[in-house]
Amino acid sequence: MARSLKKGPYIDQKLLEKIKQIKSAGSNEVIKTWARDCTIFPEMVGLTIAVYDGRKHIPVQIREEMVGHKLGEFAPTTKFSRHGGRMQRELEKKRTEKEAEKIKKEGGK
Repeated sequence: MARSLKKGPYIDQKLLEKIKQIKSAGSNEVIKTWARDCTIFPEMVGLTIAVYDGRKHIPVQIREEMVGHKLGEFAPTTKFSRHGGRMQRELEKKRTEKEAEKIKKEGGK
């Protein structure tokens, strides 16, 4: 559910202060934050913000297209391994064997 228009977008005040300090100093320092629910606003464009994913901070370079989204959208909390079980492994094994054969053929020329 979206946030009420009456309330406006959520912006973490501590993060806002850090951004203002870095912008005024003109440095290109990475800002660490745990505020995954903070909305990206235009003042953040061009900065690198390290967003916490529950294990480590993932650096996110803020671009203009990201404005209006949440910081947490760009730092996934789970690692996708793959779909499938035995059949998927067999298909991947065949694919790697074909690639190995192709490399051997190209190397022999």
